[in-house]
Amino acid sequence: MNKGAMFGVSLGLVLIVGLFAWVLTAPYLSNQGLGRTPGLIIGGTLTEAPDDFAPLNESVQGPLYMKQAGFPPLVVYLSWVGTEGGVITATRPDNGYWARRIRERGGDGWLRIGEATYSMEATEIHGDERMAMMEQWASKSGRSLDEPLYAGSEPLREWEVFFWEPK
Repeated sequence: MNKGAMFGVSLGLVLIVGLFAWVLTAPYLSNQGLGRTPGLIIGGTLTEAPDDFAPLNESVQGPLYMKQAGFPPLVVYLSWVGTEGGVITATRPDNGYWARRIRERGGDGWLRIGEATYSMEATEIHGDERMAMMEQWASKSGRSLDEPLYAGSEPLREWEVFFWEPK
């Protein structure tokens, strides 16, 4: 094998190993702007869901992991609020991937909060109930409903809300 072919094979192997390493370690929280593409492994221990997720608000800091059933099996980070009977998540009203997928395919999936992974079902919330849930989400994030999460985004009152209940 000549040096050019050897270099090509070596470069190909490095790219493949790099791609697999990236897939197995993502997602991670980015410091600014758009985060990295989601990972594939949700991790945690499959656990029976509690009747009340509210105590987790204090004991588990940071975002949760979410993985929807079906293909592709991507894992993303979501901000959340635990309540009695379920978990509130919210997203910008930009026809984003995971919200669109819930609308089109149903909300079957898993949420990992801390080291526990729960089998859950998401439902999009509308009307007054959406605003009440969004107030809880905004309160946990330390913002008002009229405030954008970051420069250039919509005020929180315009965000879409999904409620996850145990299956």
